[in-house]
This record gives sequence, structure tokens and C-alpha cells, in this order.
Amino acid sequence: MAVIVQKFGGSSVADAPSIQRVARRICDTKGHGHDVVVVVSAMGDTTDDLLDLANQVSPDPPGRELDMLLTAGERMSMALLAMAIHDLGYEARSYTGSQAGLITDSAHGRARIIDVTPGRIQGALDDGAIAIVAGFQGVSYDSKDVTTLGRGGSDTTAVALAAALDAEVCEIYTDVDGIFTADPRVVSRASKVGRASYEEMLELAAAGAKVLHLRCVEYARRSDIPIHVRSTFSPTEGTWVVADPTAGGTMEQPIIAGVAADLNDAKITIIGVPDRPGEAAAIFRALAVASVNVDMIVQNVSAEATGRTDVTFTCPKGDMARALQALLDAQGSIGFERLTSDEGIAKVSLVGAGMRSHPGVSATFFEALSEADVNVEMISTSEIRISIVTRTESANAALQAVHTAFGLDADGEAVVYAGTGR
Repeated sequence: MAVIVQKFGGSSVADAPSIQRVARRICDTKGHGHDVVVVVSAMGDTTDDLLDLANQVSPDPPGRELDMLLTAGERMSMALLAMAIHDLGYEARSYTGSQAGLITDSAHGRARIIDVTPGRIQGALDDGAIAIVAGFQGVSYDSKDVTTLGRGGSDTTAVALAAALDAEVCEIYTDVDGIFTADPRVVSRASKVGRASYEEMLELAAAGAKVLHLRCVEYARRSDIPIHVRSTFSPTEGTWVVADPTAGGTMEQPIIAGVAADLNDAKITIIGVPDRPGEAAAIFRALAVASVNVDMIVQNVSAEATGRTDVTFTCPKGDMARALQALLDAQGSIGFERLTSDEGIAKVSLVGAGMRSHPGVSATFFEALSEADVNVEMISTSEIRISIVTRTESANAALQAVHTAFGLDADGEAVVYAGTGR
């Protein structure tokens, strides 16, 4: 029998009726003769509520204890789902991340999976049971402490288990019917994408699309695991993310896979950097040591009179304080003059593998932004992506304008069943 891994997000298991609905869906898959492994997130806003509680108790909770607290949300979901499945006449066994064999490094709050040893999961499948795994968590290979994988970690858990179990597919269930050409909460006439490549999804996830987590797509690409993104609330087929989206009869990919906006970035400018070899290396080495994820980078032409230049980069807002402190600590050795920071920015991106062979994409993109009166502060490109930085308040207008300019608008409005996007 084929193994199918199914992942259900927080909106899918938000309350008791939702959990019972998910249980029926799982049992239906099992009834069709498949071995089923299920990965669940915490119910609704449980993780946010636990974080708020931790911050009320301590302004700076220790990472180890915070991970112990946050993993409670997924343990609740898995146990309740197992109970619901039992009531439908099937055997279900729930497992924490450590029991399921998710081995990670020891970086609390942002651990990375380094190995999967799913012996107990395979044993449950061999016994005819449905295995339910708490997403978002694992166990450190050296300290043996519980760890969490960070936001979107349940997606990564599901794909990692699918790879370890040689699953036929990893199904990611959410509150929309698949992956859309834009966030349907912002662009109401967004169109559903039938098939997308791993590289397009990597770019969209990095650009701020919320349906799939970046690390999940990276893992799927390395292991060549097909991902099927579909709705918990509808039986319709969703979006397939695969290595070759043209396989199976599609003659040619659309030019554009989608547009996305990320409002969680910040911009830092390093003013008065000496324009000489090694300075950029010193800047970004200091940021790397501080575990700051740097995205877009722009360096101005140096002023002839001073021999100094400015370097601007973007990073997640959550990394900004750490980035500023790392740069201040290195100011003496680098020799820059001062720093400025800006959290009022948004990154807007256009993604599509078809861009490679179609001239005029950049012209259409920037014309649409101009007509929408969107000012561009930074530009970054790859072979299949164009990204710009603009003001936060201009992000939605930019998305709407670009989506329409590339003919991505659907005839009707997209349906959002639960409203959270995961």
C-alpha cells in the first residue's frame, strides 16, 4: 500500500467540530487502502496564546523552556485527533516529534532537522494503524532536549516524514483550495495555480507567500517529494508542487506563477563604509555570526571626495535588533560612520519560470507599479523573480496592480474558508 502523509494546519483543527471533520477525511483516505501518516499543528491560535503567556511570565524566556511550552499545543491536537479517529472505528496512535524520530540540532526556536528515524511510525503502519505526529518539534541529537522548528515547522515535519517513509505524496491541507497567484485575502480575484515547480514555490515562499513554508519546499525538492496543497474544507483538487510541472500533458508553463508581498522585513543602511576590498565581507560575516538572514543588498557608488559608500540590506524584522547590535559591535574594525533602520517597508515580488523566455516582463512590472503610484526603493532579481522594496502602505496596491497587469485576475472571487491561510 502507498504511504500518504497528510498535514493539517491550525485553522483545520481549530475546534472540536473541525477535528472531527479532519478525522473523517483521514479515515476516508485510510478506507481507500492507503497507509496514512498525519502531521498536525496546534489548534487555532494556541501557539500565539502560549507565546503571550510566556511573555507575561518572563520578558526573556529561556529557549529550552519556551520550546517545552510551545510543543504542548501540537501534543493537544494529536491526542484529540487520535480520539476522534478511534470513534470512527480506526486505530490511531499519536507521537511527539521525538517519539516519531525527528532528530534536530540544538538551536531552540529555530532547530533544523538533521535525521529522521521513523521506526515507531513504520511499526504503527505495519500494524494497520494511522500514525499521528505532532508537527513543529523534534529532539536535539546532543542535548536530548525538546526543540521546535520555528514558524511553518509542521510543513517541514510532514515533508521530512514523507521522504523518510518513501511516501507517494505529502498533502498539505489548509483553508484555501490550493496555491493562488496572489494572497486571496488581498487580491480577491486571485487565480488558483494547477501545478508549480519547486523553484517557483521556493521563490514565492521566500517572497512572503504564506501557504507553504520555505524550508518545507527545500526539503521536498531535495527528496523529490510531490506536495499537494489542498483545502480541508473542500474535496476539490488543489495545487501540485513537483519537479516538472509540464509533465502530464501541459505543453508550456504560464509566464507568471504568482505575486507575493512580505511585510515582515526591515531595512538597514550602513552609512559611510570605506570603499576598499574586504569591507563587505566583514559586514556580512558579522551578520552571519549573529545568525541574521540577509535578503536584498544594494551598495551605492562611492563618493569620490570621501572614498566612502553606503550599503543597504533587508532582513526579517525579528532579526533587526540582533543585526544592529552585531554591526555596532564590529563598527571599530569595519570603520563605518553610522546606521539607520526602517521597519515600514514591504517586499513585493513577481515569480515565474516562464519569465526566462519572455522579454518585456520587467517593463510590464515597473509600468504597473508606476501607474499605481508605487515608489521603488530597492530592486533585486533572479532568473525567475523580480522583487522590489516599497513602503508598507503601498504593498496591497502594488500587488493588485501587478496581478492585473499580467492577466492573472480570475473571473470570480477566490474562496477563503477559515481566514488564516494555514
